[in-house]
Amino acid sequence: MILETLNLSLQAGRNVLGFHQWLASNPKFTLTDLTLSYFVDYFGRRKDFKATDKILTTGVGGQKTLLSTVDRLVRAGRASQVVQFFERMEKDYGLKRDRSSMKVVVEKLCLKGYASYAEKMTKDLAKEFFPDEEICDLLVAGYCIDGKIEEARRLAGEMYRGGFELGVTAYNAMLDCVCKMCREKDPFQLHSESKKVLVEMDSHGVPRNVETFNVLITNFCKIRKTNDALGLFYSTRQWRCNPNETTFLVLIKSLYQAARLEEGDAMIDGMKSAGYGAFLDKKAYFDFLTILCGVERIDHALKIFTMMKADGCEPGVKTYDLLMKKLGAHDCGDKVNALFNEARSRGLDVTPKEYVVDPRFSKKKGKKAVKGEKKRETLPEKMARKRRRLKQIRLSFVKKPKKSRFG
Repeated sequence: MILETLNLSLQAGRNVLGFHQWLASNPKFTLTDLTLSYFVDYFGRRKDFKATDKILTTGVGGQKTLLSTVDRLVRAGRASQVVQFFERMEKDYGLKRDRSSMKVVVEKLCLKGYASYAEKMTKDLAKEFFPDEEICDLLVAGYCIDGKIEEARRLAGEMYRGGFELGVTAYNAMLDCVCKMCREKDPFQLHSESKKVLVEMDSHGVPRNVETFNVLITNFCKIRKTNDALGLFYSTRQWRCNPNETTFLVLIKSLYQAARLEEGDAMIDGMKSAGYGAFLDKKAYFDFLTILCGVERIDHALKIFTMMKADGCEPGVKTYDLLMKKLGAHDCGDKVNALFNEARSRGLDVTPKEYVVDPRFSKKKGKKAVKGEKKRETLPEKMARKRRRLKQIRLSFVKKPKKSRFG
């Protein structure tokens, strides 16, 4: 009820503080960690952190309140305030300050590309909370998210010299960072540069997992190297890895993007056989339809649309609008009307529109030749006329026989 009230009061501003004080003073209601996090999220969306400070002083916050506060500060780009908040949160707000709360702060900073702040905080607090391998992986991944691969390698070297062992999460982040940089600068180097990271993983005894293959497959698909991505897909079992739903979805989209329709359909069947059919939801099917309409495969899009309904996914207004717009561009008015009536019968609020027909697909009606109108010559007719003219020219140089006196 509190969450719904706050969602309906987006323009209330600091008047929500009065609502919070009324709840706190009501003997029939007890503020909890969850309800307090709702208020923190509300003011955090407005970047009103002075009001957030007043909310936190109630002292009933816990893990959810901490997560909401740190998340909103990081989203607002206030990394230095996050570090200061962690230093004083137990004294000022009664929030427990331990290794798990430190991991929350480090993770949020690293996910938003503030790995340098997280590294400095970790080193300053090393005597109080000695970092473990999970924190080390987060720091390396944070530099990779920010695109600073050299900093990530520098930190990885320091960790190995300090006796830490990097996990597969850190190497997957480094692999993704290297692939992204190659895509931006030189896509032809992606294969060789990614192989260097994989060799480094093997040399340190870090086994590849399905996320390692997903990183490579996703990046190969983004540069339209679908065959290389399929090769990786079929080699996953050699590394004792099984593809997951992300692997299948990325490959299906790439195959449809390359207009390899039969292979895309086979990959959908393989995804269902592997037990990931539940992930073929409304969003996944809408992505497939968007790609197929984009590559002008409207007939196959209608086939996938039928499959979508057969799998129990109810199409929405956006799906019908997408298909009707593309069918209208293909000058298929009867199919547009059929889809419109189907959507109305399902109770969807679709509105009739005037769709612009693409000149490439317009059905031009044959015009009757008007009498006296000059008809444009075809190429065979033009060549025949030239041959006749050349024959007349040749014959004009032939000496004609004289007529007989008695003839």
